[in-house]
Amino acid sequence: MRKTIILLISVLFLSGCATLDSIRLVNRERLLQLSIGMTKQEVLKIMGTKRETDGFQTINNPYRSETLQGKDKTFEVLYYYTDKKKADDAITDDELTPLVFEEGKLVGWGWGFLQENIQKYEIRWR
Repeated sequence: MRKTIILLISVLFLSGCATLDSIRLVNRERLLQLSIGMTKQEVLKIMGTKRETDGFQTINNPYRSETLQGKDKTFEVLYYYTDKKKADDAITDDELTPLVFEEGKLVGWGWGFLQENIQKYEIRWR
């Protein structure tokens, strides 16, 4: 009986608690499945769109999104939690990976790509 109770508690604990680290690692693995030209819907199917929880903190997946308007271009950017810079349970911009869409198609991802296009198209950004 005691073993059964311990087993039940272990199963409930493990099945209910994804960690922020596991969310981050899964998102990093999913990035490897992306390719330029994918539709936003294809990307969302791979990367996910649900709220994830670690038992203490709930995050959105994607973590956030925004539209960036430039001189000649409009980009939609989805940010996914993929990196851990500090073990403080706070998710900062440098722990997110931006996925950049133009007219509903994935045109690139990563901070380098985003920064390059912000400069190239004179986008006002934070």
